[in-house]
Amino acid sequence: MNILTENFNTPYHSAPFTSIKNEDYLPAFQELIKKSEEEIDAIVNNPEEPTFENVIEALAYSGEQLDKVSNIFFNLNSAETSDELQQIAQEVSPILTEYSSKISQNEALFNKIKKVFDEKEKYNLNEEQQMLLNETYKGFVRSGALLNEVDKEKLKKINMDLSLKSLQFGQNVLASTNNYFKHITNKEDLAGIPEAILEQYAEEAKERNLEGWVVTLQYPSYIPFMTYAENRELRKEIALANGKKSFDGGEFDNQNLIKELLNLKQQKAELLGYTNYADYVLEERMAKSPTKVLDFLNELLVKAKPYADKEIEELKSLAKADGIDEMQAYDHAFYAEKLRKAKYDLNDEELKPYFPLEQVQEAVFGLAEKLFHLTFKERHDIPKYHEDVKVYEVKEIIAVSSSGMIETDYKALLYVDYFPRKGKRAGAWMTSYKNQYQKGGENSRPHISIVCNFSKPTKDTPSLLTFQEVTTLFHEFGHALHGMLANTQYPTLSGTSVKWDFVELPSQFLENFCYEPEFLKTFAKHYKTGEVLPDEKIEKIAQSKNFMEGYQTLRQLGFGLLDMNYHTKVAELESKSVKEFEDNYTQATQLYPANPETAMSPSFSHIFQGGYSAGYYSYKWAEVLDADAFQYFKENGIFNPEIAAKYKVLLSSGGTKDPMELYKSFRGSEPKVESLLKRAFG
Repeated sequence: MNILTENFNTPYHSAPFTSIKNEDYLPAFQELIKKSEEEIDAIVNNPEEPTFENVIEALAYSGEQLDKVSNIFFNLNSAETSDELQQIAQEVSPILTEYSSKISQNEALFNKIKKVFDEKEKYNLNEEQQMLLNETYKGFVRSGALLNEVDKEKLKKINMDLSLKSLQFGQNVLASTNNYFKHITNKEDLAGIPEAILEQYAEEAKERNLEGWVVTLQYPSYIPFMTYAENRELRKEIALANGKKSFDGGEFDNQNLIKELLNLKQQKAELLGYTNYADYVLEERMAKSPTKVLDFLNELLVKAKPYADKEIEELKSLAKADGIDEMQAYDHAFYAEKLRKAKYDLNDEELKPYFPLEQVQEAVFGLAEKLFHLTFKERHDIPKYHEDVKVYEVKEIIAVSSSGMIETDYKALLYVDYFPRKGKRAGAWMTSYKNQYQKGGENSRPHISIVCNFSKPTKDTPSLLTFQEVTTLFHEFGHALHGMLANTQYPTLSGTSVKWDFVELPSQFLENFCYEPEFLKTFAKHYKTGEVLPDEKIEKIAQSKNFMEGYQTLRQLGFGLLDMNYHTKVAELESKSVKEFEDNYTQATQLYPANPETAMSPSFSHIFQGGYSAGYYSYKWAEVLDADAFQYFKENGIFNPEIAAKYKVLLSSGGTKDPMELYKSFRGSEPKVESLLKRAFG
């Protein structure tokens, strides 16, 4: 018996992590693909007249167990991978790609879908059903359903290659990140670095059976070094190593892979009748076209550049006082921290004791209760994939009796996984093990996960977060709320299944609360004394919200412009290196001299491994939405229950409506770019 092909005999049918063996995956995928194909065959061979119910709905609910196992496997491949798991991924990815191509190019199935689509007027469909029908039809057309047999085969091959090469890209970045470490034996080389970080470096050395200290390219190790280390030569060396990730001509180099991936995407776009891959992607986004995206990014660039230049001039004058005539990118974090301390008398190490992870988590849980009536209770009987992971049962308070009795409804499971490990990729993300949907009178609730890379507790100190990490946790929790509050009929329209440039609204929106003194006072308390962070520090955090906003904006715009140009001008890469292309299209956003030895594209996982191809602009796009949405709260009280209730409707609606219509229902008008500019630059 293979545990992955059975109903999970666990609380809430949660993933049975502790019982899964690696050898279960491949046979489970093979069996579940076969079962899912049988479900598709049943739809195709149904002798009855095609209807919305027996074609569109049946398809939306098909492959449920396969989806669950795919989610388990690929989430673990990001959060708790191993050589064996990566090998299985290489075997499984082409099988899944072939399976999905087989469905999307099933002519008999598409003919039934098309018949229902063409005759939709005769069905009395509600708004969500109409959306499902439109998305299903469009999804098949965009997957090649209207192509001839030869082109269908070409597309199938392209999708398979893309799947494998994207996987390889991510594995190369992880290996390249893990391959480097800097062993330091002279404590003088670590001047300026706070004691808690030194303790972390010492622990890392001990784990490697080394004396002294070890710095790695994992962000909780790398960022503090670049921020505090006074040794400029070492900063340069470690920044160089970071900038060379998968760009050193070695075993894990991604430069050729980038060209291969982009060529495959271009071929796919042309095969489907689009000029380029960005056109193909943006047809399904709020932005609609590359021209509109580039206009949006360039408008922000023009407005933000003077602020960014002014910020860098301030840093340069600090560096000049230290005898540095030409400031480099590897000096930025160090002098930005100096300036921040001078301006706001704040530094991360001073603030960290007020932000122990447990306390910050309690705060974000409390905020969810205040705004959306959610409660969180840790469960110890639900399997987890690593001892660091915690699992919470999420319930919604639906009524409170006059005697104080609280009535609740089960809402979701929430997994949290906070600390770096060798098998976990860098960064932070929210993901789902199971989507919400309704079927047969039952509302099947979601299983959501947040994965981060915060500093681990040591024997003397709990995990203490930098303020940026506090906002990261709120960001990912915003995504999690989108998943947990989902309340739609169909799994494919549930939770975060929305237009990609809308998906960052809930996450970025929640970050705003971190800067509100009224809220900060409720949880910014010293982990030893319980003392609340002093008012003047809280005030300075609020004031520091826009610190280096010009620089950060240009950095994001650089990523967005590079991404959009990669996916509209792929032919240029025939005569240019990845490095030349990158320098050319980020030049307008660069505030420091370019380094010929480094490039960020070969480790730009968001667009070459993740789902942000031709979509990186969406972070800035969503910032306009979140600034406008939070402005609405600010004008009426940040905990305003009526506005929170309207916002909850937006979150729970998933992809059942056009995002602009959803937004206007919440806000009463379209979002205004001025809200972002006002928040960022006053």
